[in-house]
Amino acid sequence: MINDIKKDAESRMGKSVEALKTELTKLRTGRAHTSLLDHVMVEYYGSQVPLNQVASISVGDARTLTVQPWEKPMVQKVEKAILESDLGLNPATSGEVIRVPLPALTEERRKDMIRIVRQEGENTRVAIRNIRRDAISDFKSLLKDKEITEDEEHKAEEEIQKLTDKYIAKVDEALEAKEKDLMEI
Repeated sequence: MINDIKKDAESRMGKSVEALKTELTKLRTGRAHTSLLDHVMVEYYGSQVPLNQVASISVGDARTLTVQPWEKPMVQKVEKAILESDLGLNPATSGEVIRVPLPALTEERRKDMIRIVRQEGENTRVAIRNIRRDAISDFKSLLKDKEITEDEEHKAEEEIQKLTDKYIAKVDEALEAKEKDLMEI
């Protein structure tokens, strides 16, 4: 029973860290990468679908993304979706290919991005601590139902705390790497 609770907590903490890493890839650094457009939605025959389902996205060079819709009528819709996204990008269409140049980040914009990164990190830390709280409450209810002893409960709580520390360290590593990435010119 204790092992089940620990496994569940560890898997949920791992998912929280993965979700953070996914969110961090969406934040723009100075370099072009295809995941930047992952959350852009395009109107496709009456429904909203992710951009990568209606077009191929590739990196043209360090500061340019190339988007090629699979259907010619989609070119304007894709361009409009990129333009209206919250990324602040200005796509340029030439025939059936859309080029998305990435402007250089200003110092002020970099600091804003770091603030966003830190906020995402804090949200993930809170999620991990909530998972720890849930696990500890499960241990306490097992103790109350007399399914485990007090010693087993204390040992389990210590192990959950070690897990929490491990995953918070992973969050800190991810944040540090992203901040370093953002501050590179």
